[in-house]
Order: sequence, then C-alpha cells, then structure tokens
Amino acid sequence: MSLIDILNRINDFVWGPALLVLIGGTGIYLMIGLRFEPLRRIGYGFRLLWKGRTAQGEGDLPSWRALMTSLSATVGIGNIAGVAAAVTLGGPGAIFWMWMIALVGMATKYSESLLAIRYRERDELGNHVGGPMYYIRNGLGRQWNWLAVTFAVFGMLAGFGIGNMVQSHEVAKALNSTWGIEPLHAGLAMALLAGLSIIGGIRSVGAVANFLVPFMCLLYVSTALVILAMNAGNIPGAFGLILHSAFNGQEAAGGFAGATLWAAIRYGVARGIFSNEAGLGSAPIAHASAQNNNAVHQGCIGMLGTFIDTIIVCTMTGLVIIVTGAWQLGEPKSTLTALAFENALPGIGGFIVALAIMLFAFTTILGWSVYGERCTEFLFGTKAILPFRITWIAAVIVGPVWVIESAWTLADILNALMAIPNLIALLLLSPVIFRMTREHFAQVKD
Repeated sequence: MSLIDILNRINDFVWGPALLVLIGGTGIYLMIGLRFEPLRRIGYGFRLLWKGRTAQGEGDLPSWRALMTSLSATVGIGNIAGVAAAVTLGGPGAIFWMWMIALVGMATKYSESLLAIRYRERDELGNHVGGPMYYIRNGLGRQWNWLAVTFAVFGMLAGFGIGNMVQSHEVAKALNSTWGIEPLHAGLAMALLAGLSIIGGIRSVGAVANFLVPFMCLLYVSTALVILAMNAGNIPGAFGLILHSAFNGQEAAGGFAGATLWAAIRYGVARGIFSNEAGLGSAPIAHASAQNNNAVHQGCIGMLGTFIDTIIVCTMTGLVIIVTGAWQLGEPKSTLTALAFENALPGIGGFIVALAIMLFAFTTILGWSVYGERCTEFLFGTKAILPFRITWIAAVIVGPVWVIESAWTLADILNALMAIPNLIALLLLSPVIFRMTREHFAQVKD
C-alpha cells in the first residue's frame, strides 16, 4: 500500500461521520444555547465591525483588521476549488449543506472569538496572544494543559501544510499556466513578499490583509455578480436544483456522474468546514489580538467571517458553476470554477479566477503564518518566533517545487486533529459562553 493510500484511509477516518457530527453538533448545541443570537445579531455584528475600524480597547489590531487577518487565512482556495469539489462529488445539493454548516458555524465562530478575548494573555514582548491553547489552559485549568499542547502541536504542523506549501504551490501553478513563470522563480518572489509582511508580526500582516482582503473579495464577488446578471433567468432554477438535490441526491446529467444524498451532505459539510474553518480553532488566534475589551462584541465580529466566507463568497462560486451549466461537463474539480467563469466571460473570467487563486492563496500564507507562530510561541516561548518566521519563509520557496499529492491529504488530517481539542474546549466552556452572552444582550435592545 502506498503512502497516499495510507493517508487517504486516515483522512477518510478522521473526516468521517463522527467528526462531521461533532463539528455540526457542537455548532447546533451552541446555537441553541445562545438562543440563536448569532443569526439574530448579524446586523449588530456589522455595525460593531464598522466601529471597529478604530481601537475599542486594549490589543494589537483594531477589530476590523483582526477580522481581515482572520479572513486572509479563511478566504482561500477552498472558496474556489473547494466549492467546485463539493459540487463535483456531491452534486448541486452540496451547496445547501455548505450553507447549513455555515449558519451553525456562526455560533461556533462567535464562541471561539468570545473565548479568545476572555482568556487571552500578554506575552513577554507585550503582544496580546490567545486562541484555543490559551482558553483551554486558562479556562479549563492547568490540568488540561495537555489538551492545549495537543492543539498547538497540530496547529503548528498544519500551518506548514495547508497554510504554506500547498498554497505557494497553487500560486506557482497559476502563475506558470497564466504567464509561464517558472515555479522556483514564483516561490522566490512569494517568499520575498511574504517575508516583508511576516517579519513585522501580526501588525504588519494585519496592515497587508486590511488592503488585500477587501480588494480580492470585491473583485471576485463583483465578477460573479456580472455573470449571474447575464444568466439571471437561470437563477430561480439553480436554487430549485440546489434544494432538490440537497434532499434527493442528484442523478447523472451530461458529464456529471451522479451523487447520492449522503454524498451531498458529506461533501457539502466537509468542504464548508474546510472553507470557513468554523470549529478548527484557527480564527480565534487572530481575534485575540483585537483592540477590544468586550468579548461579546468581538464574538459578533468574529462570526461575520463565516458569513462572508461561505454565505457570500462560496455562494457566488456555486451559483456561477450551476447557472452556466458547467457542473454537468464532468470537468476535474480543480478546473471547474475557472471553466465556468471563462465560458461566461471569455478572455476575462479565467484570468479573474487565476488572479483570485493567487491572491487568496497568498493571503492564506500570511494569515496562517500568524496562527503557526502563535502555536509555536505557546510551545517554545517568544525565543522561537524568529526561527519560526525564517523557516516559514523558506517553506514558501519549497512549496512550488516539492509539494506532492499527499500534502493536501496530510493537511486535511492535521486540520481534523486541530478541531478535536478545540471542540472539546468549546463544549466544556459553553456555560461561560452562554452566561456572558445572556448578560450582555440583556442590556442591549437593538
């Protein structure tokens, strides 16, 4: 049995029904315990985000930039290739299940961000640090430190895979296919650009994310809206197809091989989690740096990451794939989105997707550098920060020339292993989450 076969079996096991039920079930439990406040307070969250352009308390980044840093890691290839994979393997109905896991995931992301502020610390350099490893240790007590260490180890290792080398590989591949740039040259250029951002720490990454994230999201979503406007007559049918396929599976059509109901649920939920990262425990690491003393406020801002990532960006990808009919062509999942955009806007659509992949992947490298660095610091102290940054920049060069097929699978496995300690902590700390939320909204009338 080959290495990739072994990794695939492990991946199928860890991302099997048990973990999907744990992630989805935790989100449902938190949503009910929160009395559906995350869904009711979306507008409230956006108002807080607007105010969060300036400092609202102690921290390293305004709340707006903390969210942009989180989105820089979250909005990525999963919004393009991940959605295409879900539709290819699970049919149009997979999009519905992506929506469902995103809605309950808002409760998860709210809770993660709240706890990130509630239990954050200041390190020896004066930086505000937090995330699952800190709310496990400080919220559950020192006897749970083994669980915090477990999360930090998997978070550090996962960063070099899903957050670094596979991303630089995808950027180099897009640059090579679009402009013929050699992978090694692309890796060196990315390492230089990433180094200029990363070497300054989270404040520097936040400043870059503050510019790139809104730009790349607006560019991609605007292009998708143009395509949807050109195919407006197909939109009602697309929603009908999504809903029908979500509960009935999808029969074969054109080059599409067909998909069962379970396939729609499995791939929709799995790709949705992969895209928005609700439950993985990565985003609260960025939110812990927010200049905000109100944990509930930061929770409301943090949950918007899931809304923006899946309900807006992923939905645009999915609708374009369906209204253009590209989902029936039987194309490989890696090229399906580009084909859909190019068929709708010849000469422009494919370029926009290639540019989006490059920007999304590059910002993911920046965002995950923060996550990996914080996990490394938790394990080894502030003395490990500089060696980590140097190693991270070197890995950006390695990705374009070395990443193999098994890297994606290994990254998926490590993501799953990150999620388990985080979900345990969320469930055990849920009384704190519920109490703080009730006390806050008992005083808020809007």
